Amino acid sequence: MDAVLDTAMLGQAAIGAIADGGTFVTTRPDALPETERGIRVRLTQVGADGSMLTTLSDMAASGELALRVAETYPLEEAAKAHARLAVGGLRGRFVLTME
Repeated sequence: MDAVLDTAMLGQAAIGAIADGGTFVTTRPDALPETERGIRVRLTQVGADGSMLTTLSDMAASGELALRVAETYPLEEAAKAHARLAVGGLRGRFVLTME
């Protein structure tokens, strides 16, 4: 594998799956593995950015940013949505609504 995105906090346990010179990316600063074999270790985190969220929302509303919504479920049917997601075969994301 050329790269691993570790969101499960595997850290060092996942480094062996990466090819020499590949990249390891995690979202947790406490899950950074020791670098070896020229593997680059990167940390990425998400921060609040209200201005960017407004821009993206405006782009979606105008149609400039196309959103792929496969199916929409009310929040109380989240388990049903998760089961359907596990089946696979859809293009797009599921949206849970709170109405």
